[in-house]
Order: sequence, then structure tokens, then C-alpha cells
Amino acid sequence: MRSLGRHILVEFYDCDPVALNDLSLVESAMKEAAVVAGSTIVDSVFRRFAPHGISGVVVIAESHLAIHTWPEYGYAAVDLFTCGEKVDPWAAHDHLQEVFRARDSEYKELARGELRVLGENACHKPKGSLGPVPHQAG
Repeated sequence: MRSLGRHILVEFYDCDPVALNDLSLVESAMKEAAVVAGSTIVDSVFRRFAPHGISGVVVIAESHLAIHTWPEYGYAAVDLFTCGEKVDPWAAHDHLQEVFRARDSEYKELARGELRVLGENACHKPKGSLGPVPHQAG
């Protein structure tokens, strides 16, 4: 891997509009996609809008998966951002395409944190790196 992470921007077209407007289904599909990709779920938040549409994010230890749906157009915009070499964002893509019954998808894959800029000795979690910051009540 020549970067810290991979970010796949997905356009799912001609999806099942009922599925795209089902909060429970969208949330479970996104969490399942994170698991199928081999990531570790940290937290998630999803919201249904009136009259239709859902937005949500699954925070994973390796970055995030996010979705915004437009059921009236059969369309979903999905971000699959994963870091490290053990997580497969394409497995998440394939899972979501199946669940939403998307007949078509387009994507752009970006390398995030390119090592040519950060330096050849950079790695995903350098030894002695900072760990998670504990939550502080404020």
C-alpha cells in the first residue's frame, strides 16, 4: 500500500426506493458492510428525513462508512474510507450494491495520505503512535 488509506466515493443508481427509505435496513446494511470489509465498528448514527431519505455514518477504527439516500431517485451516495491493509472497502461496496439492489454504480477511488508526500517510512499506525483520545465530559 502506497498510502495510509483508500477512499471510495460510490454512486449507486437504480436502487430499490423502499430499501433506501428504510432506516433499519440502511443502518443494518451499513454496519454489515463494515463487518464484511473486516473493519472494527466504533459507533454509528443514522437519521431519517421527511418526507424521505436517510443519512448515516458508521465510524470504524479504520475511518468511516457514510451514506446519503434519495429514494425518490433510487439513488445513494456512499463514502467508504478505510485505512490499513486488512480492510477491504470493495467488499463493503459489493454488499451494499446487493442489499440496495443497485442496477448500476459508478465510483472513484482515492489514495488518502499518499506516502510520497508523507515519506516512505510512514505507516498506518507507527510504533509509539497516539492511541484513542479518552472522552472528556465538558
